[in-house]
Amino acid sequence: MPLQVSDYSWQQTRTAVFISVPLRGVSVRDADVFCTENYLKVNCPPFLFEVFLYAPIDDESSKAKIGNDTIVFTLHKKEAAMWETLSLSGVDKEMMQRIREKSILQAQESAKEAMEAKAGARREDQKYTLNVMMKIEEEERKRIEDMKENERIKATKELETWKECQRKAEEHKIIQREEKLYQQEKQIEEERKTLKHKGLTRNSVSRNLATKGRNSEIIFFEKLKEDSIPAPRSVGNIKINFTPRVFPTALRESQVAEEEEWLHKQAEARRAMNTDIPELCDLKEEEKNPEWLKDKGNKLFATENYLAAINAYNLAIRLNNKIPLLYLNRAACHLKLKNLHKAIEDSSKAYRIMKLPLRLIHPTKLYKMMLRRFGI
Repeated sequence: MPLQVSDYSWQQTRTAVFISVPLRGVSVRDADVFCTENYLKVNCPPFLFEVFLYAPIDDESSKAKIGNDTIVFTLHKKEAAMWETLSLSGVDKEMMQRIREKSILQAQESAKEAMEAKAGARREDQKYTLNVMMKIEEEERKRIEDMKENERIKATKELETWKECQRKAEEHKIIQREEKLYQQEKQIEEERKTLKHKGLTRNSVSRNLATKGRNSEIIFFEKLKEDSIPAPRSVGNIKINFTPRVFPTALRESQVAEEEEWLHKQAEARRAMNTDIPELCDLKEEEKNPEWLKDKGNKLFATENYLAAINAYNLAIRLNNKIPLLYLNRAACHLKLKNLHKAIEDSSKAYRIMKLPLRLIHPTKLYKMMLRRFGI
């Protein structure tokens, strides 16, 4: 059972009350102080100090000082007045219990309000921090947009300057070209005048020599004729395209009977091969040609139907696997579908068919080299 402390002392002014409670061995760690506006309690085992105040106090501004085996309370009154006594008189146990319970409820409500106020202050701080961050981000975004706009204006000015330079250069070239054409026309005109003058001179000479003998006239006429012969024509090349022949021999070496027999055997071999491919059963005779299938695959490739194009090239390769362009086109389809290993494989096969040395190279470069090889 705790020991009630009764040898305390107190003093007062109109605005404050000073209470000195002696507690042997008291320390801040061991003392448990509970204070409301009408109730004050100190629990420091084995001592207990409890007082039911005469009038309400401001518990928030009140203070307690612990030291030298004593606790000194400074309690500020809510109303400035002199108290008759420190504690209420005539308080029974039930009233004490009600005051205790009421004080506990008040302390809980005060703690709850303080917690809510703290949470509200924390929310306000977070809101303020968020607003500051948003403002900083907005300023940074505006700064970046301004930088972009300045760069855009700068690039636009540089482009306009470049266009102006190009335009001036083109105008200068046009002027030079016109001057050159004018000089050429002037030179041609001078040559025409010179030739015309020579022609008049020759006519006058022929008239002056008309009285001479017939032989002399013939000699001078032939000389003038030789002088008027035009210059030789300029050298040039004429390109002649011949109709391609199926049979790979020159016409002077070919034999029609043997050629017809060879073509017949090729057609029979192709028909025999087509019987082994079930996909060709539904195709027409002209559709069983590898060249026709290649063109079909090219059309499908142009419409970005790469899988169907691959199927067309596969069937054409089964008909004739010695055409490198089929492997090249199928490699292009695999490149579009990101099948890089298959693209490398088809490009390598095309190189092998053409008997070219292989090198370690990226499939895109290999494909472009193949395109240049075939002039596509």
